Amino acid sequence: MREFTVPARFKVEDGESAVDSVFTRRATAPESVAFLRQENGSWTDVTAEQFATQVVSVAKGLIASGVEQGDRVALMSSTRYEWSVLDYAIWAAGGVTVPVYETSSANQVEWILSDAEPVLLVLENKQHRDETADVVAASKTVRRTFQVDGTTADTGAIHELIELGAATADGVVEARVAALRSSDPATLIYTSGTTGRPKGVQLTHANLLAESKGIRETTLKSLLRGGTRTLMFLPLAHVLARAVTIAAFDAGTTVGHTNDIPNLVATFGSFKPDFILSVPRVFEKVFNTARQKAHSDGKGKIFDAAADTAVAWSQSKDEGSTGVVLRVKHAVFDKLVYSKLRAALGGNCKLAISGGAPLGARLGHFYRGSGVPIYEGYGLTETSAAFAVNTIGNQHVGSVGRPLPGNTVRIAPDGEIQLRGPVVFAGYWRNEEATAESLDDGWFCTGDLGSLDADGYITITGRKKELIVTAGGKNVSPAGLEDQLRAHALISQAIVVGDQKPFIGALVTLDADALTGWKERNSKPADSSAADLATDPDLIAEIDEAIDEANKSVSHAEGIKKYRILPNDFTEEAGEVTPTMKLKRNVITKTYADDVEAIYSR
Repeated sequence: MREFTVPARFKVEDGESAVDSVFTRRATAPESVAFLRQENGSWTDVTAEQFATQVVSVAKGLIASGVEQGDRVALMSSTRYEWSVLDYAIWAAGGVTVPVYETSSANQVEWILSDAEPVLLVLENKQHRDETADVVAASKTVRRTFQVDGTTADTGAIHELIELGAATADGVVEARVAALRSSDPATLIYTSGTTGRPKGVQLTHANLLAESKGIRETTLKSLLRGGTRTLMFLPLAHVLARAVTIAAFDAGTTVGHTNDIPNLVATFGSFKPDFILSVPRVFEKVFNTARQKAHSDGKGKIFDAAADTAVAWSQSKDEGSTGVVLRVKHAVFDKLVYSKLRAALGGNCKLAISGGAPLGARLGHFYRGSGVPIYEGYGLTETSAAFAVNTIGNQHVGSVGRPLPGNTVRIAPDGEIQLRGPVVFAGYWRNEEATAESLDDGWFCTGDLGSLDADGYITITGRKKELIVTAGGKNVSPAGLEDQLRAHALISQAIVVGDQKPFIGALVTLDADALTGWKERNSKPADSSAADLATDPDLIAEIDEAIDEANKSVSHAEGIKKYRILPNDFTEEAGEVTPTMKLKRNVITKTYADDVEAIYSR
């Protein structure tokens, strides 16, 4: 088996915890700006001193509310400043944070509360409180519920907890922090789960510290430092945004939060991040929206030529030679196109980090050629977020990078990626069977398929459980084809089908925003829906083109032969995708069984 290790220079001591940096930063740089908080349309500084004071005050309130060392506290909220305050305060109280996605249904919340058995629940707003009222009332462990959004400016969970803890001495918190060991659980994160009930992933303080220290030991440390800023907009309930927030805070970087995704470009403009963290779907949308606008404005040929030039320029950097003509074209398009993309990201963005799903080589080359390189990484909840990542000066576009320092990757004989190191979890909460299935003598069996080159760069090729075996015995990994299809402006989602069928097919959904512009450009009725256009020759020609492009990445036997355009997009509300936009294949194929069957009917 091929194996690769990146050694670490750091250590995680027994007495360390993830909350230590709150007090270290207050002691060493009390006036440094730890967070920027959005208030009344402007950004307000929160210094390290102010943040530490607030964390301690809230921790005292949690203790006064009955939180004991090791108790779980559930937190259901969108990404916002209070999320970080509560997370660190729970640790300072000796507790374990149990994040819950703000979009979770009552049934999902019920499962988490019954399995994790938290003693307190913090909800974001009245809607959450109303939706979970029956579930909370039925809980055998939740003693009290707090709501982040109060009825007035001086009410809400933070204010209420500070008041509750006013009589508790700071020394009580100090004792709780001193009692923490790096081997203690820090968080219990329930995987979003594409199949079955979510499992609780136990991550220790040592796991989170190893993740933070590992990231900061790479060349990304040139941006993870005091004086730089990053804007978090991914769900903090997901391990990726949470881990990078911790690493940024530990490094002295200023962190801002927003959950206003529709106005993200405007927020970039006011915040001006030095780097951002996102998922491929966001980068795809930015590219597709820019392309759609250019075509609507009659500048489509210019944009497409600029995109091709960016890709060629980036590829030439890997090949070690950039010709004079390409350099001139790149310089021209930098003024016409690429500068506008950088301006949309706030004007100061030096790089982006992508995780959660494959980015795709072409998109990676486009952004690098446009002056905002995207460093793709790879990891799971079970590896404390990033296990591997491309970094400054160490980037292979199309790969997910090398392991973070201290970690080892190997490729099993069947092609499975297996991981070992300090970021790897110790097991699932109260689920010995699942733990035994996923851990093999300390190696975490990811279920992902991939390859490993001589320099330690990992490339993902698919999922073991998602392999499609056609009636002819051909093994097909759907991920690559689906990624290629989603890169097309009109396509929102795609799911490849064909298990035990004579050929490969696909179900395709349309992007509502892109469809609006397409209808205008192609003189289609503005009120026509995806269902109305499913047999439209012009639309079919566009999707045929996307299918043909995707098929270029695979052999003829693996290519998509037929497809169906669905009337609706896949949604989290329908249970078809997870909060991180992973497809729930079993749900989708069941819901659209008739469409799948239609692909194979004569």
